Amino acid sequence: MSATATIEEARQAIVEEFSILGDWMQRYEYIIELGRALPGLPEKLRVDSHRVQGCQSRVWFYATRDRDLIHYRADSDAMIVRGLIALLLRVYSGRRAEDILATSPAFLEVLGLGSHLSGSRANGLHAMVKRIHAFAHAHATATETAEIDPRALA
Repeated sequence: MSATATIEEARQAIVEEFSILGDWMQRYEYIIELGRALPGLPEKLRVDSHRVQGCQSRVWFYATRDRDLIHYRADSDAMIVRGLIALLLRVYSGRRAEDILATSPAFLEVLGLGSHLSGSRANGLHAMVKRIHAFAHAHATATETAEIDPRALA
């Protein structure tokens, strides 16, 4: 997948990847592989202000801006959650705030994740998407800064 792919191209690529995987055991293994490949966050960014509330696992999201683009970095202490983060970052990171806000996470339902994740993981996934959209909203209304203050998201 090209770094310049559109949000729709990224979403479609993920749907296609999941469609060629057979059963849910293969899909879980793939999600775990994505989690293993996700670069972690340094300890200095694993602070409460970057922590996503509503996740059973510990999850941290960090966002920066480069001109009109928002770049997300995230990590979790659970490998499946790290894989879910990797999927979200493929779709939402490196995008304009307006595009992020206009993109629903409906592709996750197409993958069938909602019905195959535990209730707490599904709630956590929803909380991560809310955090991504909150960062985008904060960016859309903020003055020029490189880092988005997570306290503005409360």
